[in-house]
Amino acid sequence: MDYTITALPGDGIGPEVVAEAIKVLHAVGARYGHTFTIREALIGGIAIDQTGTALPEATVAACQDCDAVLLGAVGGPKWDDPNAKVRPEQGLLGIRKALGLYANLRPVTLHPLLLDASPLRPERLVDVDLLVVRELTGGIYFGEKRREQDAQGEWASDLCVYTQAEVERIVRLAAGLARQRHGHLTLVDKANVLETSRLWRSIATRIMREEFSDLQYDWMLVDACAMHLLRRPSDFDVIVTENMFGDILTDEASMLAGSMGMLPSASLGSGKMGLYEPIHGSAPDIAGQGKANPLATILSTALLLRYSLGLEQEARAVEAAVSAVLEAGIVTGDIARGEQRAHSTVEVGSAVASRI
Repeated sequence: MDYTITALPGDGIGPEVVAEAIKVLHAVGARYGHTFTIREALIGGIAIDQTGTALPEATVAACQDCDAVLLGAVGGPKWDDPNAKVRPEQGLLGIRKALGLYANLRPVTLHPLLLDASPLRPERLVDVDLLVVRELTGGIYFGEKRREQDAQGEWASDLCVYTQAEVERIVRLAAGLARQRHGHLTLVDKANVLETSRLWRSIATRIMREEFSDLQYDWMLVDACAMHLLRRPSDFDVIVTENMFGDILTDEASMLAGSMGMLPSASLGSGKMGLYEPIHGSAPDIAGQGKANPLATILSTALLLRYSLGLEQEARAVEAAVSAVLEAGIVTGDIARGEQRAHSTVEVGSAVASRI
């Protein structure tokens, strides 16, 4: 089969880790008889520098005319002015909206050899296998923003809005995933304070009772969830929550694995199209030094193969190759322990590709 993938390397370490993920994709193609045509496009800071916008129209067109999108990272100190009218993050928010991607899936699983890499005690990490489903297109990130000045001084506001349809579709998707996993869904909100959370709770409760009565589900306030993710992470199966809460909780959950360089993500919509990216940022402090961990991006390609292309066997092959590389101790410095040598980004990517 022939597939077209749009690659958005972006900024910082993005081009380095995306290059290794593409290397692994080509290895999958050679092994299983597929052809992956890779088309690169601009996003983020590099797009601002070259075109004046974080998301050029050509990039949107390339992403709309392909089978899946692979993203590296956006941003860096060069574009960090929060008052700038054009910022790299606008490219990320814009492409999600342009592709109709409303659900961000972030799986957190721990390889036994990496238990010591986490700041948590190893005994708390045994059997951790959870999935956070974050709503992507609503909430405070997309609401009306105002900043003005009156007689009392400056003031600002960010409007948080959710519609019934937005809540229904993300809850149904998360519940469906819980049904495929261990049958337990945790719905996270702040219903003791926020009206949007009360809307979430009423809609989700109805859906769970009427459509997913076979599942176990519970509600948890976001602050309690933040605590229990560290206190008893193995108790979670699937977590679903709104945009900002999901953004914060998934970064916290990444520390269970010891490094953001280990965790992939998938942003999905109603069809097969998806955008796949590591959850880490652009890490400009190590860009160009060969220190970046490519495994999160490589694991993101496994999600790409699974969700957008329907290639489950190939996805499992990538995940098995990553496990084999970890077993062999071929890792970058962020997860190297003891006497392990810190390997380069290219060495780790090549090691995975050779094990497909």
